[in-house]
Amino acid sequence: MKKITGMILGASLSAGMAAADDSTLAIAYNVSLPSWDATVGPSAVNPTIQSIYKSVFDQYIDQNPDLSFRPGLLTEWGWNEDGSKIRMVVREGALWHNGDPVTASDIVWSLERAGKEETGNPIQFLWSTIGNFTIDGNVIEADVLRYDPTIFKWMAFLTAYVLPKDYYESVGAEGFEKNPVGSGPYMVDEYVANSFARLKRFDGYWGPKPEFETVIFKFVPDASARVAEVETGASDITLEIPYEEYDRLAAKDGLEGVTTPVSDIGMIFINDVGVMEDSNVRKAAAHAINKNLIIERLLRGYGVRIDTLQAPQYSAFNPDTLVAYDPDLAKKLLAASGYSEENPVKFKIQTTRGFKPKDYEIIQVIAGMWKRVGIEAEIEVYEIAKHFDLRARDELAPAAFYNWGNSIGDPSTSTGFAMFGPSPHSTWDTEDLDAMIGPLWGEKDESRRIDGFKAVDAYIAENAMVIPLLQFVQPIVFREGLSVTPHVANFLLPQNVVSQ
Repeated sequence: MKKITGMILGASLSAGMAAADDSTLAIAYNVSLPSWDATVGPSAVNPTIQSIYKSVFDQYIDQNPDLSFRPGLLTEWGWNEDGSKIRMVVREGALWHNGDPVTASDIVWSLERAGKEETGNPIQFLWSTIGNFTIDGNVIEADVLRYDPTIFKWMAFLTAYVLPKDYYESVGAEGFEKNPVGSGPYMVDEYVANSFARLKRFDGYWGPKPEFETVIFKFVPDASARVAEVETGASDITLEIPYEEYDRLAAKDGLEGVTTPVSDIGMIFINDVGVMEDSNVRKAAAHAINKNLIIERLLRGYGVRIDTLQAPQYSAFNPDTLVAYDPDLAKKLLAASGYSEENPVKFKIQTTRGFKPKDYEIIQVIAGMWKRVGIEAEIEVYEIAKHFDLRARDELAPAAFYNWGNSIGDPSTSTGFAMFGPSPHSTWDTEDLDAMIGPLWGEKDESRRIDGFKAVDAYIAENAMVIPLLQFVQPIVFREGLSVTPHVANFLLPQNVVSQ
């Protein structure tokens, strides 16, 4: 792999990014890749980046486009009868991109590394729930140190990538960044930070052979630029564009489109600081938002209203937990705390712009709805990388718009991680909520665990500790002659793109 840094000549950039023939697939992608280690740092839990990671690296367990689970580098997995041990069987015949075989030692090393706090895995507290690994051929057993009912689901989710033990230890973290090695369907050929990543098909891949020999992920964070990329033919495929542009392009000669509701939800994080410590302010902010109007008018119907952090496909979704649009109630709540349209409560709300379709415009509309009841919101635009940094340091503004991904559909990975105070992803940390969520982490009775999270969601909704808005619908536009299989996990995987 070649990594180009510093000044880039136009000819070199053009050569690296051009889709030259039918063996090349060029993707205008909506986010840059900050790191090739898919297991550490804030970028490891950015759902949008996972499409690139999943093209290069294998996970312990994989998922079909409908989110059902299928074997990855593990072909079997499960607990013993009392849940005190786990057993995993490693796939035979898988190879690393450098030709070395994937072994059970790679699996164990990756899991142990993920569980060490000093490694910097954002989900370390989950990976550390298993330990004392033993290897017998391609069979791995481990002790359950703290029971977590989602451990195998997580093996198909964020940070759950297997890295090559011997290679990584020989080159170190810096060497791995320069020359990453995975076992996935594509290997890294060239990478220019903030510009593009060019991948080459790995002919030694254990799974189905991808059709395209070369894949170029162009990093194009501006939505209008992504529209231009696919409309002019500079790229073969793009995603996450404004829905009016999707409708226009999908109906245009030479282009096609596909949409699907995905596991991402749009939400407003509430930070329990300043005016947000006043429940009247939080509840007013929630009741003043007309979600149906936003979806129908601004998003052209491409969205599903939600009132908890569970989408309809999630296992703890409860359609009976609702937060009504009631601006009159919002005014009464604010009045009880001394606020009005003449004397508005003021706070900042942060949002990305162009990262998701109409993200900034959604917040503009919400700010207008708030203004009519007595809330004056200052909008701050930031890049998604800054959101992760601020969230990790618990320094988000009192309100912050974000898209939360949960491709395994478990409530622990939506409500749990987003709202449990000790979680590194939470901005809300109060004793009452932590006391409700805490016991659910190790609950072995599945029906009791799910019912417990439904009760937590109802409590959160009643007290407006977060403001869920909608389940996103992912728009993908591509050139005629291609067939794209959308993935409910919000992935755009080049291995799922074929010629018609």
